[in-house]
Amino acid sequence: MATVPPSSAERHPLRLFLRQLELHSKLGAEAKDAVLALPFHTVAVEAGNYILREDDTPVACAVLVDGFAYRQKETVTGKRQIVSLHNPGEALDLQQLALVTADHSLRMLTDGEVAYIDHKHLQRLMTAHSDLAEAIFRATLIEASIFREWVLNVGRRDARTRIAHLLCEFAMRLDRSGLTRPEGYLLPMSQEQLADTTGLTTVHINRILKVLAAEGLIVRKVRGIAFESWTRLKEIGGFDGRYLHIDHQTPRARERGARESA
Repeated sequence: MATVPPSSAERHPLRLFLRQLELHSKLGAEAKDAVLALPFHTVAVEAGNYILREDDTPVACAVLVDGFAYRQKETVTGKRQIVSLHNPGEALDLQQLALVTADHSLRMLTDGEVAYIDHKHLQRLMTAHSDLAEAIFRATLIEASIFREWVLNVGRRDARTRIAHLLCEFAMRLDRSGLTRPEGYLLPMSQEQLADTTGLTTVHINRILKVLAAEGLIVRKVRGIAFESWTRLKEIGGFDGRYLHIDHQTPRARERGARESA
């Protein structure tokens, strides 16, 4: 099991997990200390590798320490649909605390690191700290809220709106977690992965990204994305961040708005 000296508290592998919980919930000092005291072990996982496979019966929760990950489902013919994206600090499979068999697969989008916490330790903690149990329950409800928005995105929005909405969501979530950079943010997805996320073809994805760039809405540098007009991009995507259940005027969003109105 990993041990972290007090002087390394800010580098604790579960620190980002705790911060993610605190985005939506207020935790007492005892609960926060208990989270950081949880036994865990970390594993380096390469891009494309599985964290969890459909039909697995996991005994530990996976927390993303570094890198990005995604959930996927496959049809009987092997076609993939990416059903969620995950940032550092997010617990990837909290539902397995109550469900025995995994009904989807989890894979790394980039190289990264995962911390595993045995279910028994997390369940014991939730029993001892009601505020932590509530925070984990709320986190799973917010995941469900995001799933509902993704169903709407794939089912009813046109291609241009669909891509704009996804870019807005990803930026908002990174913003709130403090993971953006001054020049924008890294979009860690290939065009094939964007296609599997939005139900479009790679050709269509390439065309839409070029259109958004030509319209002056985004600036692309390899996989880097910056927004020339955050307000217009939100309008095109029909983006309303209420379903994320966070303050959708994040600091960087306010900065963008101030620049645009100047």
